[in-house]
Amino acid sequence: MTTTDQRINLLGVESDSLVKQVGAWGNKPFRAKQLLRWVHQRGISDFDQMTDLAKGFRSTLTERCTLQTPSVITQKVSTDGTRKWLFDVGNNNAVETVFIPEDDRGTLCISSQAGCTVGCRFCSTGHQGFNRNLTTAEIVGQLWKARHDIMQDKPAARLAAAGQGEAPVSVQDQDLRVISNVVMMGMGEPLLNYDQVLPALQLMLDDNAYGLSRRRVTVSTSGVVPFMDRLAHDCPVALAVSLHAPNDALRDQLVPLNRKYPLAELIAACNRYLEHAPRDFITFEYVMLDGVNDSDEHARQLIDITRQVKCKLNLIPFNPFPESGLKRSSNARIRQFSSLLVDHGVITTVRKTRGEDIDAACGQLAGDVKDRTRISERMQAFKSIPITEISS
Repeated sequence: MTTTDQRINLLGVESDSLVKQVGAWGNKPFRAKQLLRWVHQRGISDFDQMTDLAKGFRSTLTERCTLQTPSVITQKVSTDGTRKWLFDVGNNNAVETVFIPEDDRGTLCISSQAGCTVGCRFCSTGHQGFNRNLTTAEIVGQLWKARHDIMQDKPAARLAAAGQGEAPVSVQDQDLRVISNVVMMGMGEPLLNYDQVLPALQLMLDDNAYGLSRRRVTVSTSGVVPFMDRLAHDCPVALAVSLHAPNDALRDQLVPLNRKYPLAELIAACNRYLEHAPRDFITFEYVMLDGVNDSDEHARQLIDITRQVKCKLNLIPFNPFPESGLKRSSNARIRQFSSLLVDHGVITTVRKTRGEDIDAACGQLAGDVKDRTRISERMQAFKSIPITEISS
């Protein structure tokens, strides 16, 4: 459990642990479910407002617990409606969270680490180095705070969540489901923070908390094979894999983790994952880099990979930043690349870039991570190595 000043931060406590804790305070298990609903569905942070809890229990909560989200440094809104929060997680470090509204859904992209250990060549976050893992409370706190802020723009939903509307509150109420999907595609590699990420996922799926379906929660990984296997067993949510190259030689350069878990091991892990979610598929993410991974030969190699696992391919236009030394593939090249894949039966989408004007697009999240000299020097050396186009 996450504590602040020795008090338990309830944003970081999943159902089973909460049942044990309230039981230790002499309360029945159903009190834990009530508490979860107050905290996560109604968004109430004042224990005295949790009116169906016994007064003595509320006093215990006030004394021993807290509901604390990371502090908001800035909140920006893009011209396309995308929102970005910059959260303070202490020691001059910050993480970013992005909400992407669409007609049929609202997707929240959350962070799992301050910085990232993987160091992908094309990712702004990776160039910042790594500070620390986020706690479960800091991960869930992004969701809690984002939902709270968005609800302020929806008066009817806000009243219903507070129990003041005509209809009873329900996680199935579409007015309340302002966030319908959560993707762990923000800063950090989620599976390298597994012990904190797993309880956060469990809260997202819990019907007494956020009540999201398993397929509406996505974990994105660069390919940490052992933890892919653990996630498949513990909580098989939707899985996205940052592929970005169709052969080991090129992927070693773009995604350094490939040197530890090469493509053959990664694809095998994907197939094992689907054994626990047989109706699902793997989403392979592939950033389009001009002259690096966007040739017809690369597309043909991708076709071979997609025949080995049930999947779809998501092509991502690269969002340039000065330190990368890379360029985005042209729109014409992306269309040609996509057409070649589709012509060979590969389910392919091209991600629509959102929030570029507030640096909220894919690969742009960098936060305010402290400069760490050794990491900075390593990244400078890494950037000096030219990437060659490798076709086999």
